[in-house]
Amino acid sequence: MKDNFSIQAKKYSKYRPDYSYRIIDYIVSKVLVKHSVLDVATGNGQVANKLADYFEDVFATDISTEQLKNAIKKENIVYKQERAENTSFNDNQFDLITVAQAIHWFDFEIFYKEVTRLLKPTGTLVVMGYGQFSTNLDSDKLINHLHKNILGSYWDEERKYVDENYETIPFPFEEIKTDEFVDEFTWSFDHLLGYIDSWSATQHYIKKNGSNPVNLIKEELKESWNNNDKKVTFPLLLRIGKMKK
Repeated sequence: MKDNFSIQAKKYSKYRPDYSYRIIDYIVSKVLVKHSVLDVATGNGQVANKLADYFEDVFATDISTEQLKNAIKKENIVYKQERAENTSFNDNQFDLITVAQAIHWFDFEIFYKEVTRLLKPTGTLVVMGYGQFSTNLDSDKLINHLHKNILGSYWDEERKYVDENYETIPFPFEEIKTDEFVDEFTWSFDHLLGYIDSWSATQHYIKKNGSNPVNLIKEELKESWNNNDKKVTFPLLLRIGKMKK
């Protein structure tokens, strides 16, 4: 698993979209027993924080100490710095394992072997994330130009799985058909810039060139943003599976 987000951990915590309780409620409804859950690659604990309202024991792991420093604290959440593919937990410990916006960075074969070890026989795996967001037409043109043309070669190869809506990831589980969800937010221009700054490709570009690629479209983007409704819409990527019998 790659660590692409330690450098911008504070921005990730502040600007990444959160998952609504509407989505969490739906996921939890697919779980038979709500005793113990593991949120893998938890980042700042967005999902773990909400799952803590439903489960007795919540464990959350990440390889980034910087991410965990920014994680949301609750009494029933235990954070551990561990790799997704190699954890210290017991066999058949969890009723639910969740992975949000991270599975594309994993070694699928090794991770799924670990999931099979950790889940109870009746356990559930949830893979989720947000796809490419959309805004107003004018801003979309500029953001898509940044995403595809300016940052095109700076995206890691694994990013393709997000662009393909997680439909092409291996998923060797008994899959449950899911509803479709979108989340809509109203963002200030600063929030929009903060979110784009948190992209791994943006950070790769800055590291190589010593300048922020957003500056290439910033003034035009600001004008289009202020002239429109400032709304952003994210499609939810969702795969839910049970242990194969």
